[in-house]
Amino acid sequence: MDMKFFQITIVLLLIVFNLVIASPTWAKTTPSLTTNPDYFEVGQKVIWLYKARGDSTNIQRIPAEIIKLGSKEVQIKIHKNKNEFLNRWVNPNKLENSPK
Repeated sequence: MDMKFFQITIVLLLIVFNLVIASPTWAKTTPSLTTNPDYFEVGQKVIWLYKARGDSTNIQRIPAEIIKLGSKEVQIKIHKNKNEFLNRWVNPNKLENSPK
C-alpha cells in the first residue's frame, strides 16, 4: 500500500511539474508579419499580383488594401479613379506585402 501511494505521488508531482515549468505547446500565439510573411490583417497595404488570364505570363502589380479576411480568400480594395474603389476577393497567395 505504501509503495503504490509513493508511485502515485511521484507521477502526480511529475505531471504538476510539467504543467508549471514546461511551456504549454498548445497555447496559441497570434501570428505576426515578422514571424509569418503570409499573415495579413485588415487595413494592411499589399500588392496584388494580377493576371488578366490564367494562362497569361504578364503579371500586373496592383496596390491594394485588405478590408476583410476570409477562411480561404482575402477581400481587397483597389483605388480605381478619383473617389472610386473596387473590391475583389483574392487568394492570399496572389498578394505580397507592400514595401514600406
